[in-house]
Amino acid sequence: MAAPMAWKRLVFSVYTPAFSWFFTRVTDRFFRTRERRRGSTVLLLAPLLAEADSGPLASSRPPGFTGVEGLHSRFQWMADHVPAFRVPGGRIRILHSPDEFYQTMKVRIKTAKSRVVMASLYLGTGPLEQDLVDCMEEALERSQEDHVPDLKVSFLLDYTRGSRGKHNSRTMLLPLLQRFPEQMRVSLYHTPDLRGLLRLLVPERFNETIGVQHIKAYLFDNSLIISGANLSDSYFTNRQDRYVLLEDCEEVADFFAELVGAVGDVSLQLHPDNSVHMMEGMVHPYKGNRAEFSASAQRRIMEVVNTARVRQSMLECSDILDSDRTVPNDTWIIPLVQMKPLGIHLDEQVTQRLLIEAGGDSVVYLTSGYFNLTRTYMQLVLGAAADYRILMASPEVNGFFGAKGVAGAIPEAYVHLARQFYNKVCQLGQQSRVHLHEYHRPNWTFHAKGLWYYVGGRDRPCLTLIGSPNFGYRSVHRDLEAQIAIATENEELQMQLQQVGLPLSRRQNFIVCWCRHIKAWLECPNTFEGPL
Repeated sequence: MAAPMAWKRLVFSVYTPAFSWFFTRVTDRFFRTRERRRGSTVLLLAPLLAEADSGPLASSRPPGFTGVEGLHSRFQWMADHVPAFRVPGGRIRILHSPDEFYQTMKVRIKTAKSRVVMASLYLGTGPLEQDLVDCMEEALERSQEDHVPDLKVSFLLDYTRGSRGKHNSRTMLLPLLQRFPEQMRVSLYHTPDLRGLLRLLVPERFNETIGVQHIKAYLFDNSLIISGANLSDSYFTNRQDRYVLLEDCEEVADFFAELVGAVGDVSLQLHPDNSVHMMEGMVHPYKGNRAEFSASAQRRIMEVVNTARVRQSMLECSDILDSDRTVPNDTWIIPLVQMKPLGIHLDEQVTQRLLIEAGGDSVVYLTSGYFNLTRTYMQLVLGAAADYRILMASPEVNGFFGAKGVAGAIPEAYVHLARQFYNKVCQLGQQSRVHLHEYHRPNWTFHAKGLWYYVGGRDRPCLTLIGSPNFGYRSVHRDLEAQIAIATENEELQMQLQQVGLPLSRRQNFIVCWCRHIKAWLECPNTFEGPL
């Protein structure tokens, strides 16, 4: 045991982003040997441990951003850096369960008229996933009854995860691509960091640790589901996640369709014969020059972000005197994109500023299926004045629980990281302000992530973050991520979001310790039991 522990101490002490390229290259063979003798978690966890290095957005508030008054003024600085879409809060609905998420997608696919856009890490290969594909086939068949079929279906998946095994995401979608080549597009993003000798040596099971397409956005005409859930059977049955449906929000839907399209443009295109090729004029992600690929991809994606930001600023000015509006636009939808391999780090900067500005009048609820905050996020939480309620998966509901080999040790490794963090909380005397809780639910796994923001002693949150980021190193540095900030004054929407914090906010006497088996305060209040 001495050798593995020595390696762990070495990695935990010296691992930095600059060191990652060297470490990843030299450890693969070592850990493949170790895995045969039970193995180590360092290969999977080491890329998660480095410190984030981007600073937050400027803290000076912009003068007089007019529009929705009240609580929105607290977050109006975001509109200077990212698009901000004003929508009626009544058009936003929280979905509560995996089955509701799955059934909603099926219904929306079947009734889609113009577009279906699906961005996920991968598409599973089981009967539930096949049923989803069959819904798309039905919709495409119906569209061909028109003389000029209008329905377009676009998939954005990760190349490495979507190509794993003989039967995979690609083979699931090939029949649609072969039958409807003019209406179907499948793009497979390949990280530019997996190239050369590294691409040849890293086993298929582990190559996604280098970086993946991690965005989860599901779009049907002008409606959109933002989630952290992938398109796989467990996410449709017993894997707890979060899901928000934005109904008839055309401008937001257009933005995500364009964003997914831009990432698709710099990805490998799947062809009906199961071959993949880049679009003409695009730099290849692992055969072409690394810097050129990242620069061209950044330009393409930021063009979407910046165009939307300018357009929304102009619309905000033109709508400000619109007194005929019957339904108030009382909610902001603010997309946040993080693609560090491509030089894009908007989500990181916004998240840092939210944590910095969480004052003594604030309570922040934060959850992640894989608790491993970046060092910067940890420092901001420990140095803040706000109260924090942090929820994570217990080992038994971690998706890697019971896995064979290296992966089976991951749940306890995350427990170790959380305990280290809580020890720091105790050393700083922050136990009354920072509370850690674990989600446990028999026969379920936990994959939810997000943030809820309460201010001024209010019992309802005015802002939430929901999407794909886990607030860890991979989310910040390795993967392509997207989420939305929802800032709202709509009382009904706040009431829906309140279901998250209500069970804890009503309890004043918390046990401040490392708690085990605490059920969730997510948008499913029936799963909460309170501290042990």
